[in-house]
Amino acid sequence: MADPRKLAFGPIAVPAGGVLIVFADDNLRIGTRTRSALGSTADLVARAARSERFTGKSGTMLDIVAPAGLKAARLIVIGTGKAAERKSRDLVKLGGAAMGRVPSAATEATVLLELADGPLKPDAATDVALGATLRAYAFDRYKTKRKEGEEPPAKAQVTLGVADPAGARRAWASRQAVAEGVILARDLVNEPPNILYPAEFARRAAALRKLGVGIEILDIKAMRKLGMGALLGVGQGSRQDSRTVVMRWNGGAKGTAPLAFIGKGVCFDTGGISIKPAASMEDMKGDMAGAACVVGLMHALAGRKAKVNAIGAIGLVENMPDGNAQRPGDIVTSMSGQTIEIINTDAEGRLVLADVIHYINTKFKPKFMVDLATLTGAIMVALGQEHAGMFSNDDKLSERLTQAGLETGERVWRMPLAPEYDKLIDSKFADMKNTGGRFGGAITAAQFIQRFVGKTPWAHLDIAGTGFASPASDINKSWGSGWGVRLLDQLVAEHYE
Repeated sequence: MADPRKLAFGPIAVPAGGVLIVFADDNLRIGTRTRSALGSTADLVARAARSERFTGKSGTMLDIVAPAGLKAARLIVIGTGKAAERKSRDLVKLGGAAMGRVPSAATEATVLLELADGPLKPDAATDVALGATLRAYAFDRYKTKRKEGEEPPAKAQVTLGVADPAGARRAWASRQAVAEGVILARDLVNEPPNILYPAEFARRAAALRKLGVGIEILDIKAMRKLGMGALLGVGQGSRQDSRTVVMRWNGGAKGTAPLAFIGKGVCFDTGGISIKPAASMEDMKGDMAGAACVVGLMHALAGRKAKVNAIGAIGLVENMPDGNAQRPGDIVTSMSGQTIEIINTDAEGRLVLADVIHYINTKFKPKFMVDLATLTGAIMVALGQEHAGMFSNDDKLSERLTQAGLETGERVWRMPLAPEYDKLIDSKFADMKNTGGRFGGAITAAQFIQRFVGKTPWAHLDIAGTGFASPASDINKSWGSGWGVRLLDQLVAEHYE
């Protein structure tokens, strides 16, 4: 969504008005240029810090209203902690913290991007800008009335003061594409299900054509011809027709095998005949967060013109319980030819992924595949909402995803795969069944998906705990998190361009 807070880069200078935000470390040191710009007000900061027991600890804040010696209406000092412990992801969080301190009524704010050890270089400045942009996001397009005191943010100009404004602007161009990808993913997850059904989701994904992304949309007829019986079975109880969307970005060398990213896109999940309890069922509009991430990632890669060949594929369905709906006990034939006994119609996401993964794997022969899905409540029991569960058949891919998670803060934790778990999804009547019982539910779901992967390096990310309704952070106050876009963009940028 468009945000009323506009970011721009400028020099390190004190503004003539508005809110001024500066940074201090755990020894209350501020940058040389910042101190010079503040003049005598720098001594006021030291006195106020002693009075308020502000120590510069990371995440803490000192707020001085109408500071003497400055034309700014407000001076805010944010603690950065120890310089030696600072990482790139901390700068992203710092940008979010700074944007979060800009009062909603403010029309002008300046953030001086200089730490105690000097001004931030352009790339580091864009880390802060990324965090500020993500923190400024809000999804309120359907609000027509507000409670007293609940006013939308004023249109504000937020200037990031840097030593090299022109360099920061150049560096921001590619980073901004990543921010836009996260915001696109958040928008998709936040949309209500009566607005974002499979055909509409496909239409929005197709808008990536304007960035040079090739789009292929498979309708019911095309999927039936391909034999996608697993995916089609999930959506047959809905009045909204299912879709599969394949997005192609060709930024790498011609003929180079593409990277493949596949997302579960259940636009609403009632559970089907195995219907869910009514409590919190409204959250199931977010059961397409994996697909949203893939669309956001493709926007990011195309927007920053990534030097890589990449495919994003999403299976879009609505799982509803009408008279034509799939039943427990049904047997469907997947595109791979493998047959599946339906034990529980609420274990539907893996059926969608089975056909899309097989289609992408056989048609494009990718270098690797990563799928993302809000797949199981079991992964939340195991890991809570701080890590996504990762299952993989390839150690190198797993290690790279783990490292990318540590660098971006979108962390993953590797879970086991083993023949003993795989046996739990053997069926008496078909090649497999779509659930493996109560124990190890996230693992047996991953074992199911693996049966459609073949020998291609693959990782499955179960994002049930991180894709929506995850804990708020310095860079996200939204219900839909856009989780995974930055993780996968980092993976691509670090290892495959």
